[in-house]
Amino acid sequence: MTRDLVILCGGKGTRLKSFTKNTPKPLIKINNILFLDYLINFYQKYYFKKIYLLAGYKGKKIEKLYHNKRFNLIDIEVIIEKKLMGTGGSLLQLKKKITNDFILINGDSYVDYNFDKFQKLDKNFLGKILISSKKNYKENKKLVGLKIKKDNSLYFGKNSNYFNAGVYYFKREIFKHIKSNSSLENDVLPSLINSNNICGSKTSGFFIDIGLPRNLRLAKKTLISHVKKKSIFFDRDGVLNHDYGYVHTYSKFKWKQNVLKTLKYLNEKKYYLFIITNQAGIGRGYYTENQFYELHKKLKIFLIKKKIYIDEVVFCPHHPTKGIGIYKKNCKCRKPNNLLVQNIIKKWPINIKKSLMIGDKQSDKKCAEKSKLKFYFSEKDLYFQIKKKIKL
Repeated sequence: MTRDLVILCGGKGTRLKSFTKNTPKPLIKINNILFLDYLINFYQKYYFKKIYLLAGYKGKKIEKLYHNKRFNLIDIEVIIEKKLMGTGGSLLQLKKKITNDFILINGDSYVDYNFDKFQKLDKNFLGKILISSKKNYKENKKLVGLKIKKDNSLYFGKNSNYFNAGVYYFKREIFKHIKSNSSLENDVLPSLINSNNICGSKTSGFFIDIGLPRNLRLAKKTLISHVKKKSIFFDRDGVLNHDYGYVHTYSKFKWKQNVLKTLKYLNEKKYYLFIITNQAGIGRGYYTENQFYELHKKLKIFLIKKKIYIDEVVFCPHHPTKGIGIYKKNCKCRKPNNLLVQNIIKKWPINIKKSLMIGDKQSDKKCAEKSKLKFYFSEKDLYFQIKKKIKL
């Protein structure tokens, strides 16, 4: 099923004072990475039709950075509320846009959990709430004291330190229960919980809410250490798939030997995986950017069904001499230049010293050298190379 991801970004952040005087809360930087990027990074490897950012306070700044942009093949739309409407009223703006089930998350909290498990919803419920029991967040007074019955429905119980972690799975029918100028946490969800319409899912994973100054300081100490990972940057054609020359259709895309096994192995080893590819065929007019996106959307769906996840795919469409029109350009993104790699490094918490690039051309090697990444030329059996020779 195609579904959307909705991120609530409208809070004013009054308790953060100086931090949010000129900046909306989701755009606060944690170790030089925007907090909103941490959230998008977590979800973009999954398949979503669209990401909606519901902005309010200083919403133009969010719009400038994200509106009509693509993150890992997912289109992003920013909607700015004209007046304060509450979290429920803000969500109502999407009533005519969302056609299926959707995921909703708070834009000021990060939680690590099993998304594959969470996105399954029993037909008897209107929605699901992720609940956490982290002791550092007892001051969270919205939807606290939550328990789960044997049928998975949520209820308010005594002696429970579980609280709403700010992650929701909703059926589209939830809109029938939301009024304008309402709060999801205070007005909508408590009554739905009391009527056994909401189920729950527990997580003991990492959780951080940056809504208070002390939590923001804690985030700067703990978030980066939790999400910082080793990474592998792959060239595409000739490394992951057979290079028949300007491959741009799903029917012509053929994985090389043991590539799928390799990607799954690296997922299990907790590596970030990126594809960095020159696509001069776009610049030469052989196929379009939209055809490239359509191919990779199909590949993404194929991989997800096999529980394999690529964190981001980026490409250069230019050619310095044979490009047509706007694509004839001596750019900084075409390998051996490393702008694409640098852009990823800016928004992903990567352990550069323990990361590497695998390619099949000298331009890949030079790109790796400029990015201070270890480099390996790809071999026939990628799995054997990574496990036995590179020894990851």
